[in-house]
Order: sequence, then structure tokens, then C-alpha cells
Amino acid sequence: MYYGLIVAAVVMFGLQFFMNQDYEKKNGSDLPASMVFIFGSSFAGFLVLLAINKFQFEFTYYTLFMAIVTALNMIACLFCSLKSLARINLSLYSIFSMLGGMLLPFFAGIIFYNEKLTLAKILCFIVVTLALAVTFQKGKSNKGFIYYAGIFVFNGMSGVLSKIFQESTYEKTSAAGYSVLSALMTVVIAGIFILFNIRKTKMPAKNSYLSLAGNGILNKIANFLLLIALAHVPASVQYPMVTGGVMIVSTILGFFTPNKPGKREIISLVLSFVGIMMLVLVPDIW
Repeated sequence: MYYGLIVAAVVMFGLQFFMNQDYEKKNGSDLPASMVFIFGSSFAGFLVLLAINKFQFEFTYYTLFMAIVTALNMIACLFCSLKSLARINLSLYSIFSMLGGMLLPFFAGIIFYNEKLTLAKILCFIVVTLALAVTFQKGKSNKGFIYYAGIFVFNGMSGVLSKIFQESTYEKTSAAGYSVLSALMTVVIAGIFILFNIRKTKMPAKNSYLSLAGNGILNKIANFLLLIALAHVPASVQYPMVTGGVMIVSTILGFFTPNKPGKREIISLVLSFVGIMMLVLVPDIW
């Protein structure tokens, strides 16, 4: 069941990836445009999560603290994502985003939470890393390294923060309550920024509202599903699966866009699939 939640989250992340790019193309990636995107998408995600939680609002001071940290991390990640998509190709963007999302939670689970390091995890980690590296392409897309590094760190920290919350012994809400509060804090922080910069802020293009709302809904539900699964599936297993899975979904979706996947992307897809299968098929011999 919990692996099914991970698969569902992977599909949602893959769809969200293209919505990010669509919004950036139609509205740009400056700070005001980014904050409008963050506000609108987070508000849509907040409403959906609130409905999932049966319109019940849970609260503890520890959850509030974690929600604020998570919101700040999410805002930084989305801002760096939009900035990066204005500068680099999707393949390079995927490398920084997915590698950060895999590496940081993987090592956090092994080092700080005593998750067992198995042969299957090591092999999966190596193969998925190779799958990401295969997509690298040289060219003009190497500008703006600070934003790529930001994607790596902030996307990775998203998984680490989820693990910290799940493993914490402090008084806390349910996973749904934490997700709702995190989305609300993101809306509040982005909303405050917009109010103080109202003259520089423009409404998004009308044909980008679907991407804006869809991004928030898919992202919040996907992270909520991973948060539930994280209580039962080790981070050192979950995040390599997510990384490889998103690479597969993104490549498949690419066939339905004008920019069809090339040989590199297809090789990456095969390697990602092999890496995920290793988690399931390689016996624990240690």
C-alpha cells in the first residue's frame, strides 16, 4: 500500500514539473511573479489539504515551528526552480532537483536515523545517480549556478524536514495537520511579501491559472502522500524511488510535448527503472 502512495506521488511530481515550466514561460521568473505563483499555488494546495483533513485544523507549537521552516524552504525552492527554468534545459534542471531530493534524505536516514545500509540501496543509489548524470548537456545552460545549488539544497531539505517531523517525539499533529499548516504558512508568508510589494506585483496571465493551481494541488498532495509513506518506508528507500520514478514519468510525458526525449533521456529512463527494481529484487545479504 505504502509503495503505491510513493508511485502516486511520483506521477504527481512529474506532472508538476511541466506546470512549473509552463507558468515560467507565460509570466517570467522575477521575484514578484514567483511570489504570486507561490501564493496562488499554495492557496490551492491548502484548500485541497484542508478538505482531505475533513476541514479540521490541528495545532501544536512544534508543528507550527516545523510548518514555518517548511514554508520558508518551499518558497526558496520554488523561487530557485522558476529562476533555473528561465536559464537551463530541463535535463540539467532535473539533475540538480532530483539529485538533491535523493542525496540529502538518503544520507539523513542512514546517518541520523540508523536506517540500515543494504546492498540494494547502494546499487539503486549508484544507478539512479548515473541516470541523472546521463541527462547532462553542456552549453549555454550553465549560467546561474546559485539557483541550481538552491534547487539541490532546498528540494533535498524538503525530504529531510519531513523525516524530522515524522521521527520527532515532541507533541505534534497528524501528517495531514502538518501539511495543512505548512501550506497555510506558505500562503501567509507569500501574501505578506505581495502586500508590501503591491505596486511591483502583476496578476498572472489568464492562461496560466491552471498551471498555477495544478502545481499547488499536485505538490501538496504528493508531499502529503510521501509523509504518510515515510512512517513505514525508510527515507533511504523512498527517496531513491522518488528520484528514479520522477525521471521515468518526466521522460514519458516528454513524448507528448514538442520537445521529444532524445537518446540521453531514454537511456536515463531505462537506468532509473533498473535502479528502482534493484530495491525490490536484490536480496539483503549483509
